[in-house]
This record gives sequence, C-alpha cells and structure tokens, in this order.
Amino acid sequence: MKRAFVFPGQGSQAVGMGKELAEAYPVAREVFDMVDEALGEKLSALIFDGPLETLTLTENAQPALMAVSVAAARALESVTGKQLAELGHFAAGHSLGEYSALAASRALELEDAARLLRLRGRAMQQAVPVGAGAMCAMLGVEIELAREIASEAAAGGAGDQVCDIANDNGGGQIVLSGDKEAVERAVAIATAKGVKRSIMLPVSAPFHCTLMAPAADVMGQALAEISLQKPSIPVIANVSAQAETDPANLRQLLVQQVTGMVRWRESMTYAADQGVTQLVELGAGKVLTGLAKRIDPRLEGAAIGAPAAIEAFAATLG
Repeated sequence: MKRAFVFPGQGSQAVGMGKELAEAYPVAREVFDMVDEALGEKLSALIFDGPLETLTLTENAQPALMAVSVAAARALESVTGKQLAELGHFAAGHSLGEYSALAASRALELEDAARLLRLRGRAMQQAVPVGAGAMCAMLGVEIELAREIASEAAAGGAGDQVCDIANDNGGGQIVLSGDKEAVERAVAIATAKGVKRSIMLPVSAPFHCTLMAPAADVMGQALAEISLQKPSIPVIANVSAQAETDPANLRQLLVQQVTGMVRWRESMTYAADQGVTQLVELGAGKVLTGLAKRIDPRLEGAAIGAPAAIEAFAATLG
C-alpha cells in the first residue's frame, strides 16, 4: 500500500486541539513548547484553552494548526519507531498545511515554520484593507465553469477588479477570492448559471488571489533568509500539484502559493496516479480525508489527530 500524509489548512482550528497529544506524548509536548519559545508567547495556552475568536485570528490559527499537525506527526513517529518517510511515500498540505508538511518532513525547522506562519498570517491580513476583499464557495461546479464565472465577475464592475479561483478542493467544491464587489457578483452569476450552491465565506481577507501580492513580497524576503533542506518525503506542492524535493524550488513555490490557486484536487489525483491508496490526515479535523473519495475513488482517508486514533492506526501497521 502506498500512503500519503496530508496536513489541514485554516478552518480546521478548534479550542482544545492537540491538548490530548501534549498530555500523552512528550515529543508532542516538546513541539508546543518549541513553538511557544519561537513566538515568544504561550500560543499553546490559546490552542488548548481559547478563546476561539482569538485562536481564529489568521496570525494565530496558522502557526497553531501547524503545531498540532507536527505534534501528531511526531507522536506517530514515537509510537511506531519510524519516521514519516518510512511510513509513507508523499506528504501534502492544504495552504498553510504545506508548511506543516515541510516541518513534519524536516525540510523546515519547526521554529522557522512557526515564525514564518505568524508573519504569513499578518502579511495576508494587512495586504488588503478590511472589508475590501471577500471569498465565496461554490458547490457542485467544475473548474471550467468556475473559471468562466470568475472571469465574468471580474469584468463586470467599474475599473480593474479581481476575482480569482483560490481553491480547487475537489468534489465540485471551488472557492473564489478577490474584490468584494466582484466576488458578490460571482455568487449571483453562479446562481444564474445553475450552480448548486454559492455562498459568501466569513473570512477576514481574500486569500490566494492576486490581491495578496504585497504578502507574497513579504514572504519572499522572509523565506530567502531561512534554511530549507530536502524533505525526507516528497511534498506535493499546492502550486505545481507535483511531488517536489528541491529546496530552491520549494522555496519559490511557497512564495507563489500566497497568490496562487491551491490545486488540491489535482494534487490528490496526482497522488492516486502515483499509486497512493490511503491518505492519512495528521492534525486537527478531518476535512481533507473527507474529500478523498469525492476526489478519486482510489483514495481512502484516515484522520489521526488524537492519541486513540494514532495508537489504533499504528496497530494496523503491524
């Protein structure tokens, strides 16, 4: 069996996530301690005890989700006595989850990942004035129609407006991002074109669109100053939807990811084409494994973000 480890993105956060991991496994507790030290604050207290509205802030949610994912990865390694590269064939992360994948595969130092994600969250929030951007989700739509809707929405207003595909999540789920007026038009256009469901999302900024260019510049400068090693397991990148191992290429792809589309559907299809049959989601929630079958019938999903699930999964490995 070929296996890929996947790491969730923003939206999977919940107060108390990772707390059982920290209590059950010293290696997991160490991850949270190292993130706290890197950020100079007790992010772990916020993760474990809330409040949710503070945890959900982009600058907190991003490093928090990474910490939980890496803690789960280290716990799995501790229980099995094997590293991820010995347990699977690929890793992939949704948006910020790509940093989790790189930290879990030891391409990126944990402390660097925490600081980069704190910076990434702030830079993305500051790139567009509050209220000027928006995102919407469309359900039951194919990528070609989504492109048509986005293009029509961008062209339908006064002046140059942005409406880009931010996420192609698979299973007919596509997210658009850009100027608020353009995204609102996209919802109306999608409804008129018979899209099953189209709704505005409660987000604080229009992620993964060209409006995020200032944030990409910030991340480009920051990433140029950190050490990035070859990952122990190939990482399927959001931007290329291909397995990547070259540090220089991975660095550039992380910059492009800020404004680029998360090609999750294509990434998972690529994994299946390489013979992967099991996706194992490490961290908070089970969104990505829930999408697995809807993307490709060859894929089965398993979410292991708590001690009981990790122990049960490890037992299946013999």
